[in-house]
Amino acid sequence: MALFPMLSSVAGFIKVRYVVDKANIDNAVFRAHYRLTTAILFGCCILVTANNLIGDPIACITDGGIPEHVINTFCWITHTFTLPDKHVGVGKHVAHPGVSNYVDGTDQIRYHAYYQWVPFMLFFQGALFYIPHWIWKNWEEGKVRMITDGVRGASIGQNEDRQSRQKQLVQYLIDTLHMHNVYASGYFLCEIFNFLNVVGNMFLIDSFLGGEFFTYGIKVLELSQEDQENRIDPMVSVFPRVTKCTFHKFGPSGSLQTHDALCVLALNILNEKIYIFLWFWFILLAIISGMALAYSIAVITLPSIRETILLRRFKFGTPQSVSALIRKTQVGDFLLLHLLGQNMNMAEFNEVLDDLSSRLHLGNNLPTAPSTLELSPMYPMDKLRLHKETEA
Repeated sequence: MALFPMLSSVAGFIKVRYVVDKANIDNAVFRAHYRLTTAILFGCCILVTANNLIGDPIACITDGGIPEHVINTFCWITHTFTLPDKHVGVGKHVAHPGVSNYVDGTDQIRYHAYYQWVPFMLFFQGALFYIPHWIWKNWEEGKVRMITDGVRGASIGQNEDRQSRQKQLVQYLIDTLHMHNVYASGYFLCEIFNFLNVVGNMFLIDSFLGGEFFTYGIKVLELSQEDQENRIDPMVSVFPRVTKCTFHKFGPSGSLQTHDALCVLALNILNEKIYIFLWFWFILLAIISGMALAYSIAVITLPSIRETILLRRFKFGTPQSVSALIRKTQVGDFLLLHLLGQNMNMAEFNEVLDDLSSRLHLGNNLPTAPSTLELSPMYPMDKLRLHKETEA
């Protein structure tokens, strides 16, 4: 398999997009899920299926009574096993960690059948991390992209078309005031899905690896503190590099013959590195996702947080003016304003907020938009407003 062309296709998830090219409809933590984590998981899936890195994923040694390709195929599609109590004394009492003589029914045996499923599991997890973004993208329906068309991104100087679209944007915000709560609920639900997704994936991997994942990273960190002669490498314990396999067949006289084989699982040298990285990454992602979710809950429940965001992040107005604006808007309106601020030049966004604040404070005696705008080609927010009126 050609490795680099496949990895280059995954790079599309994390490529840098300029704000003017595509609207920004989420935050950095959200993007860490569907761009970065999805790219990591798909990239790992490609790595474990790239035979040119490690050669054959399994190679078994037997007494010659069974063709090599037969025993390799059999042990790959069924399972191999190790002896958890036989990890100490390599070269003296055991051939390899977990590989030694055993008495059936007496010695503890651990079967390993996960390795053929690792690529499928990584791909499935990558799809899981993309689903919340897919849901939000379809829920959002390109609203931010449409209403910021022509005013998105940085600009040098002002022009009449940009100023006209800026006024149209303010008019749209006034016309749809208090109508964005359902829109915002979709975003906050997807943030909850992101947090539940990363936690659920940790439990999924733990079940997949036989209950070893949650303690995997801790054991690896503790490994350096243990005695070199007596320590058990957790990576070798969870992802053994040499295992045993038993094949039964009938001999020439019809008697049942048992063939023991030693199997080298070269693929596990990649699996152990992949899953130790995922252990640290999922814990970090779960922490920052929990913090982002707590931040969103604070935004929903505390108007003072919304005021602080406008004052500190977007450098808008005075405490009195910001407080007045927050009182006249709801959570859905604030989320839309927040997304607008992420897509517009700071100075122009402040102009939009100034215009919006002044018109909201004037009440309902404002004149309607000039007829010349009605006769001109519809701007994106006009199309969006017409679409909502048609649906109503």
